[in-house]
Amino acid sequence: MPLSTPKTLITAHNNADFDALAAMVAAGKLYPDAALVFPGSQEKNLRNFFIQSATYLFNFQSMKEIDASAVELLVVVDTRQRSRLDHVRAVLDQPGLVIHAYDHHPDSDEDLPADKNVVLPWGSTTAILVREIRDRSISVSPDEATIMGLGIYEDTGAFTFSSTTTHDFDAASWLLAQGMDLNTVSDLITRDLSAEQVHLLHTMLGSATIHDINGIEVVITEVSIDEYVGDFAVLVHKLVDMQNIRVLFALARMNDRVHLIARSRRPEVDTGRICGFFGGGGHVYAASATIKDRTLSEIKEELFALLYSHINPQILVRDFMSKPAVTVPEGTTLIQATEIMTRYGLKAIPVVREDGACVGILEHQLSDRAVGHGLGQLVVEEYMQRDVAMVSPEDDLYAVMEIILGLKQRLVPVAQNGQVIAVITRTDLITIFIQESARIPEFLLPERRNERNIKNMLRSRLAADIFRLLEQAGALGREMGVSVYAVGGFVRDILLDRPNLDIDLVVEGDGIEFAQVLSRKLGGRIRMHKKFQTAVVILPDGQKVDVATARLEYYQYPTALPTVELSSIKMDLYRRDFSINALAVRLSPDQFGNLVDFFSAQKDIKERNIRVLHSLSFVEDPTRILRAIRFEQRFNFRMDRQTERLIKNALNLNLFQKLSGGRLFHELYLIMEEKEVLACFRRMDSFNLLQVLHPLLKLSDQLESILSEVERVLNWYRLLYLEPNVLSWKVFMLGLASSLDDAQFQILMRRLNFSDKDERYFLAVREGLAETIQQLHQWQGRAGSLSELFFILDPLPLESILYLMARSQKEEMRRHISLFLTQLKTQKVSVTGKDLKAMRLSPGPVYSEVLRTLHAAMIDGKAVDRNSQLILAGELVARIKAREAADQVQEVSPKSG
Repeated sequence: MPLSTPKTLITAHNNADFDALAAMVAAGKLYPDAALVFPGSQEKNLRNFFIQSATYLFNFQSMKEIDASAVELLVVVDTRQRSRLDHVRAVLDQPGLVIHAYDHHPDSDEDLPADKNVVLPWGSTTAILVREIRDRSISVSPDEATIMGLGIYEDTGAFTFSSTTTHDFDAASWLLAQGMDLNTVSDLITRDLSAEQVHLLHTMLGSATIHDINGIEVVITEVSIDEYVGDFAVLVHKLVDMQNIRVLFALARMNDRVHLIARSRRPEVDTGRICGFFGGGGHVYAASATIKDRTLSEIKEELFALLYSHINPQILVRDFMSKPAVTVPEGTTLIQATEIMTRYGLKAIPVVREDGACVGILEHQLSDRAVGHGLGQLVVEEYMQRDVAMVSPEDDLYAVMEIILGLKQRLVPVAQNGQVIAVITRTDLITIFIQESARIPEFLLPERRNERNIKNMLRSRLAADIFRLLEQAGALGREMGVSVYAVGGFVRDILLDRPNLDIDLVVEGDGIEFAQVLSRKLGGRIRMHKKFQTAVVILPDGQKVDVATARLEYYQYPTALPTVELSSIKMDLYRRDFSINALAVRLSPDQFGNLVDFFSAQKDIKERNIRVLHSLSFVEDPTRILRAIRFEQRFNFRMDRQTERLIKNALNLNLFQKLSGGRLFHELYLIMEEKEVLACFRRMDSFNLLQVLHPLLKLSDQLESILSEVERVLNWYRLLYLEPNVLSWKVFMLGLASSLDDAQFQILMRRLNFSDKDERYFLAVREGLAETIQQLHQWQGRAGSLSELFFILDPLPLESILYLMARSQKEEMRRHISLFLTQLKTQKVSVTGKDLKAMRLSPGPVYSEVLRTLHAAMIDGKAVDRNSQLILAGELVARIKAREAADQVQEVSPKSG
């Protein structure tokens, strides 16, 4: 079915209410040629009304039916926030798009840049559009008047909300004159509660608590149910009316998300602003948000912090900042900065320009470690954090909280007139909460663990035997009195829903002892590495489980192998390379499935970031640079700017030159076994990493073309599912070194610590390829038989043949090689040596001669089955015997003479 191509589109925010729906209909009168795209709703009555009536009455379409590239004008109603318009994202990304917005909500930081803005603080957006309709003398039908009236009645609470204006009354009066059906409006606005809703309302009443927040009485209620219950906003409204509540925030966990509905009759409490921090929206008196991937407890704690900082906020930065600020100027060495921070007992310090402007922050722990690695003479600019958020003395408490908690910035500089005059630390923030006698939000505590339970995800995304194995490991840990976790890439890939059977367990205790007991219980065997406090349990079905003692690795010098110390799970995770790999899942029965995330890995996975855990990571282990590139391409993620900068710093220190060839090749091998190898090489080339392998390696257009063909051929071969499996790295290595002569290739192989056997293999393959290419050209020139093609290619290793196919310029030659791999190579002669022996042929080299002739005849279609092959074999054996007899006669004749 062809897509429709409207030039104008009208839509509203997702989770639409009646005002959004009515405003869309009203906008349709102003833009008669527009297509209306309904974003969907969670309100049961609205959804049913829309399905039963609106689809047939008005020109609504699905975004799937529309060609987004044809849209030139987008009209958005009842919102201006981009995050609430995901359903038309394809349209928003169109270049040159014109936007008209009609809204009654206050401004927000993510409002769309509209070419026309009609924004008024009225009780409903529909009333704003009705005024436009009246001003243009446009007539409306009774059905249209009814649905517009429904929007006004809904968003003003039947004209009882404090946000209601005379304009809303005036619009409704005009709509009544146009035929608005008040019975229909009443039926849809007045809703009878189901038994389930009554029970939920009762629960909300029972859990409601009253809080005095900076002199304002706020009611907070929370409920938790496993299934979605519709019309939660209606229940909140009823609760407000029943208890005459002035300010209410209602939290409901339903399924995997939390719904927040807020109502306020106090101008001091802006519910729209509060809900906006949770990704929702609304206006001062009514707002909502739907929150995923966070627990009810976490959301409630942040809600408290928001309320304390936004309701009559009395706490300003100037009231609790530490002044004067201790700073270091640009150009200060790391050793000098470390001495200053040690002298003043600072955990971090701002770096400033000559004019006092902040250019970065340097952390004490990082600086101290850099000095320990012999990098003390480098200047602070090399390892400071550059993207620094700052505040002014007149900012409020929440601005600081957003930076310290949301951005994980250890220290916040306070700037005035462009100069750093003070700082605020995490400790300052906690002190304020204690002094103000407010409850300290749990997420401010230093050991806060951002845990959500993913047991159901584990059950659905893992094979039943793997899930059972994790349960058994957790139960054993409880018996032995130790905590057991699944960690690292195994957990990352569960969240990404990617297959990964490399199970890594970490034990807060004796990992080797745990592995021994686990092996005995599961009937497996064990390999231990006592130096590193690790073991591998190999189960009867071949499944391997790596078990480690929770440990902190530190490096005695850059590029060294790690030294191991016992530690906690947090420090064990901190030693890992990137945030997305620093995840753990608790396996103990009472907490099974709790996800441990100290370093915001879930946020990075959601935002598709590769982020290094600490600034010396690449100094301590430069192979992590190649790992970052590999993960980028595998997951289609992107390194953040800080990670890219730290890679460049490490490369400037020439640390790759100190790496052993074996470690360098191991990471390169893993890259060449990935699916997006060429993309990895492109990324390596952007950092000049290919030249680190060999000074003559550069991703020229010619080399890129060769590697692209290698990748294409390998993908083709994998899809055939033929035996044997190809060693992809060997084919890519041939391609990568295609521009090097044999002497330079040997230098590359020795840099990567290839064995003598591998060196001989690659040099022999390169020499053999040149000879094979010549033979193939000759064969093609004389239109040789298929059996000749077979015997030219058959001696070559599979990797050589695939590389040859990738390098072939002519499509005809590619087809011949493809024919060899898919058909000729798989055909087997039915006659065997036993058959020849039965024909009384004496064993010897003649067996190979006969079988080769039979093989050629089979390939060329002259002896395709066993019978014909046996007949031909008989003829060949008879000739051989006759020849042997003749030879014997010749040998005897001279003697007799």
